[in-house]
Amino acid sequence: MPSYPCPDCPRTFTTGGGLQRHRNSAHRQFTPASEGEDEHVHTRHTHPYLTGKPCNHRGDYLPPFTPPPANAKLDEQAPGSWLPFENRTAFDFAHFHFVECQSSAGKINTALDLWAAQVLEFGRSAPWRNAKELYQTIDDIQHGDAPWKVYKIRYTGPLPVGTPPKWMTEEYELCARDCRTLLHRQLATPDFRDKIDYSPYRQFDARGRRVWSNLMSGDWTWKQADLIAVDNNTHGAMFVPVVAGSDKTTVSVATGHQEYHPVYVSPGVLTGIARRAHGNGVLPGAFLPIPKTSKRHRKKPAYQQFVRQMYHACLAHFFAPLKTAMTTPEVIRCPDGHFRRAVYGLGPYIADYPEQVWLSCIVQNWCPKCEAKPDNLDAPGARRRKDAKTAFLVTCFDPGTLWDEFGIRSDVIPFTRDFPRADIHELLSPDLLHQVIKGTFKDHLVEWVGQYLHTTYGGPRSQEILADIDHRISAVPPFPGLRRFPDGRDFSQWTGDDSKALMKVYLAAIAGHVPSEMVKTISAFLDFCYLVRRNAINTDTMEQIRAALDRFHTYRDIFVQTGVRVDISLPRQHSLVHYLPSIRLFGSPNGLCSSITESKHIKAVKEPWRRSSRYKALVQMLRTLCRLDKMAAIRSIFALQGMMAGSTSSYAAMVLRGETPVAPEVEDEDKEEEDCMDAPGPKSLSSIELARTRARGYPPWIDDLAVHIQQPQFPELLRRFLYEQLYPDSDLDAINVPIDDCPRFGGQINVYHSAIARFYAPSDLCGAGGMHRERIRSNPLWHGAYARRDTVFINVDAELPGMLGMVVARVFLFFSFTYRDIYYPCALVQWFPRYQAAPDDDTGMWVVTPENYGNGDKCLAVVHLESIARSSHLLPVYGDSFLPENFDFSYSLDVFRAFFVNSYADHHTHEFLYN
Repeated sequence: MPSYPCPDCPRTFTTGGGLQRHRNSAHRQFTPASEGEDEHVHTRHTHPYLTGKPCNHRGDYLPPFTPPPANAKLDEQAPGSWLPFENRTAFDFAHFHFVECQSSAGKINTALDLWAAQVLEFGRSAPWRNAKELYQTIDDIQHGDAPWKVYKIRYTGPLPVGTPPKWMTEEYELCARDCRTLLHRQLATPDFRDKIDYSPYRQFDARGRRVWSNLMSGDWTWKQADLIAVDNNTHGAMFVPVVAGSDKTTVSVATGHQEYHPVYVSPGVLTGIARRAHGNGVLPGAFLPIPKTSKRHRKKPAYQQFVRQMYHACLAHFFAPLKTAMTTPEVIRCPDGHFRRAVYGLGPYIADYPEQVWLSCIVQNWCPKCEAKPDNLDAPGARRRKDAKTAFLVTCFDPGTLWDEFGIRSDVIPFTRDFPRADIHELLSPDLLHQVIKGTFKDHLVEWVGQYLHTTYGGPRSQEILADIDHRISAVPPFPGLRRFPDGRDFSQWTGDDSKALMKVYLAAIAGHVPSEMVKTISAFLDFCYLVRRNAINTDTMEQIRAALDRFHTYRDIFVQTGVRVDISLPRQHSLVHYLPSIRLFGSPNGLCSSITESKHIKAVKEPWRRSSRYKALVQMLRTLCRLDKMAAIRSIFALQGMMAGSTSSYAAMVLRGETPVAPEVEDEDKEEEDCMDAPGPKSLSSIELARTRARGYPPWIDDLAVHIQQPQFPELLRRFLYEQLYPDSDLDAINVPIDDCPRFGGQINVYHSAIARFYAPSDLCGAGGMHRERIRSNPLWHGAYARRDTVFINVDAELPGMLGMVVARVFLFFSFTYRDIYYPCALVQWFPRYQAAPDDDTGMWVVTPENYGNGDKCLAVVHLESIARSSHLLPVYGDSFLPENFDFSYSLDVFRAFFVNSYADHHTHEFLYN
């Protein structure tokens, strides 16, 4: 019989549940940190010279605590004025049709006609007669304007004898905004007031560990500030790195394969979270020309040289307005309303591998960051590329030698060479989406597993195994924020979100069907992926990243040994070795991922294209983008004054009553449909509370409730719980106390279908103060289809890390009651104790088993709600058996005998279990 000794006293228990009940009654440890003793306090050391001091509009520094200029955030908009709109109703109409619904001109005309008909009897008219007049009003907005200009480009080299190819005579167009104006607009956005760092800094936690999070916390910005500060005139200024990104995107394959090549910009002083948000932290600044020619000319050196030179010339032209202010500070307005002197610099560049090849002017299949040979990219000792060294090599060797020995194209010069302190090889940022999530995981590992099965078992049998892997993926229990795969991983077009969702459940699905080393390979890779995706990374995490990458490199040879690969020399997989130095330079890769720019394609390219007539679409798209920017800018100003509070009708009624606009109400964070999100509030290790609304339809008396929920043990379990609460120092375990000696309860009970857990996530420091919230559910009829009973981590010993201090349990009931004037929020749970003393060797995940009595009944207990730390996610241990084709995921927690504790359910769980 297993034995569970208490670490705090001599007592021993026969079940994990008994130990937990004892510890929560006799040795309960409350998790919120005491005021003034928060072990999660971080300290910052800001740069001594580039400090971002406020100044006036002339650049004169202000005394400390000087308030910003009056109405600075209104950007010269008159307080309370709706201009150029007539009123709130007119603005909301324009915003609804142009921004939200993206209505066509015809639909806007119809809506205006209906409006005019409605007010005609009152002798009034609609504010516009047609869509053209509405568009003109939007164009009259004076805020958020960064107009687009078109620049003509032609080939100017020598022409061949006879008829030159068409690409030599065509005229190309670069569509671009003034980069300086665009940055001014972004930096003046009031929404970024608390999401900006005005000075490079070095961050340390309470244990003295260095922490890398936002770009300004990295070594690169500090070194750039050191170089800038050599000029005494820059002291007190702020360094503004310009984060850029570019990526081709296709808007239509069926109608001519229409492509666009947008360039995005973002102020590097913004936090990574702000850059990832759906605001104007990242905006399109240019559309690069995309030359096209026949297949015969496409591979000719002259054409390839021209398109690359034009690419870099366009980028140099776009960033040229910033060059003067890269050495001499200029005065700009910041989100807090203050002016500051700013010095710009080209910052990290977000790009996938094909774009990195173009940017760094290297040969395909070489690494843009180091000189490793393409046939052995991961060989140790490869030197880092440096632009100065590349320029020197070009003067020393002929083009053929540069191409073959160094992977350098000598016919193109990187655009960064025209700008101060810029080295393109250093500035290329890690790309989580294409290098890690879609690259190594989806395109390599998942594909290789399929190839292994096909090579080993042949076509029919491999298809059966792949079908079972799909069934396993579709059979996982629900979890907050977890996407379901009803058909497994068999879908036609993958997105980055698909890959990230599949990562959470893939490991358990293949375990038992592939060799142990293959499972270990993917486990090591997933650990690496989840570690580098954290929003804050400390020195301990850096060592964990290094260890995970070493394990991955060790175990991945299984794909060579089994004949799936001849070698593993792949640029995207090789890029993983550059993550550690890149994190030190630029902070968390999560704030510099190409998923940021790809998500912008929807609003910046695809939706404007759909709103165009398709004829000369780019001009129409740019006009749409300008109007959207203007609407967003003026709406922000209106919202600052409380003018967007309430609905259109409630606001109109308030004005008619002569009342003054008030700030909009904060949304209720306890919305039923939200399972997980960042949470505001002070830091505490964890806290939990029942939902605000109790569930209906449950009997209030305990015996009736036990019959209703079909748990006859419930009354006895509640009495034993009360014994533990009233007699915490008793020598007897409550399970051994005669039931007649336990308190009787005759009061009413309230039942709830969910509870909200809030916990501190150290890796989210650049989010909502590191706090996260998620909803745990115990609902007998979820979506009217099945019972959803979530699993949770229950705290056993707060001093022990991860699973060593936790027991997993499944919640069958959330309830509360009052006994002797004391309020008790509780949960009825089934125990899932650890199966062994260490994680599973192959998957690296802990294994738990449902605890049952000898007669098969579930081992249940009533626990205090405070003992629950957060939700957990369990994946069935499938073994090597096949699932029935009609198996439904809602049965999983009831029928399997063992479960993996899913370390990859989300990055909070991984952090919680991995550390």
